[in-house]
Amino acid sequence: MSEILEKLAVCVEFGKVNKMAPYPPNMKDQDGADELTKLALENNISAKSILEEALVAGMEKVGKKFAEKKIFIPQMLMSAKAMNVAIEHLKPYFKKGEIEQKGKFILATVQGDLHDIGKNLVKMAIEGSGWEVIDLGVDVKPDKIIDTLKSNPDAYVGLSALLTTTMGNMQNTVEALKKESPYTKVLIGGAPVTGDFCDKIGADFYSPDPQGAVVYLKQQAG
Repeated sequence: MSEILEKLAVCVEFGKVNKMAPYPPNMKDQDGADELTKLALENNISAKSILEEALVAGMEKVGKKFAEKKIFIPQMLMSAKAMNVAIEHLKPYFKKGEIEQKGKFILATVQGDLHDIGKNLVKMAIEGSGWEVIDLGVDVKPDKIIDTLKSNPDAYVGLSALLTTTMGNMQNTVEALKKESPYTKVLIGGAPVTGDFCDKIGADFYSPDPQGAVVYLKQQAG
């Protein structure tokens, strides 16, 4: 890996957005993800290499640390900001087809639930691993997810619930999805959700953290 990509991966791992950003303190006045992504493109490093060797590599370390409780939500969010700044520079290359995304992932917080932090962390982790995420937001009815799935039939679906009172809506959503499209893989998560609940409602995978979902999708994609 080139020195530029190594530095960019470190910026994503530690949440260094740009040169002006004060966080993290030990990287003050150093170039961040914004400047280094521009520099990489100017040095004719391919967008695919930037994505896979810097952004994905950095996010894998972030996800592993979060799963091991070595970092927490604020640090994850800073890494997300750094990654998103870099991704903005790569979007034209996605549109041209120079970067092939691994697949599509429809993401939603279930009907009746307005919490989005967990959903947003999953979105960041999965986007950072090279997938296109279709984020439907919060309080999403099953019909909206089904309509989106009809337009993206090969997509995976991720559902979040952060309240015990909305777990019933998660079950209803999974049942509706499986009735409409039995072979669609449905991933679930959220504070009150468990592996036993996943089995009970007929979902395909449960993870207590975003990295578990990333690993599962990586296995599915081969």
